[in-house]
Amino acid sequence: MLNRIAPKVYQISLIPRNSINCYIIEGVLVDSGIRSSYSAIKKAIQKVPVYQHVLTHAHADHQGCSDQICAEFEIPLICHPNEVFRTETGMVTKDYPTPQHWIAKLQQKYWAGQGHKVDRTIIENDRIGNFRVIETPGHSAGHISLFRERDGVLIIGDAAINMNLLTTATGLRLPPNIFTSDQQQNIKSLQKLAKLNPAIICFGHGPVMRNTDREFERFVAKCSAAI
Repeated sequence: MLNRIAPKVYQISLIPRNSINCYIIEGVLVDSGIRSSYSAIKKAIQKVPVYQHVLTHAHADHQGCSDQICAEFEIPLICHPNEVFRTETGMVTKDYPTPQHWIAKLQQKYWAGQGHKVDRTIIENDRIGNFRVIETPGHSAGHISLFRERDGVLIIGDAAINMNLLTTATGLRLPPNIFTSDQQQNIKSLQKLAKLNPAIICFGHGPVMRNTDREFERFVAKCSAAI
């Protein structure tokens, strides 16, 4: 399902109830879901063309069909330097705290896509169109977010999620510890994002949030008080 969120910003909901999302921002595909997301993303790209593909991070539910999409549409793949190894090898659970956990093994076997060559790396303050790259490590070593200052649109990846992954109930949460390399560092990254005062927050998991009552900042403050 393709939903327009803001000017030149589209959400692609890849699994019902926004359980896994990717986005098109100003002609750039952000993330690619799991391996079986290919047909949905292809249909979206045929409606809203893209010229490059960027990963917020290289976990199985974000790079699942990056190789297929980049190969078929002949577009370059971009990520943070600390995500290059997993992006290019497809060994996407290597940075999990317990990569031998049965859930990690299932993700690697059924969700992860093949590796694909990275054409360019991006770091803090680089630009993806009008979006600024924000380094937000913690969930993974090279996790990035993307922020458009003019209207406050924030692509947050998995620095925070907006649903209970078991019940799918909407609500702000930290990403699960089982998939997060350093949760304390992740909270520090959230503190950095809260200072941006984002107006619209686009999550890898959960519905898009219109942050009109500063719910996100209150959530980050609560998380910060616990560390």
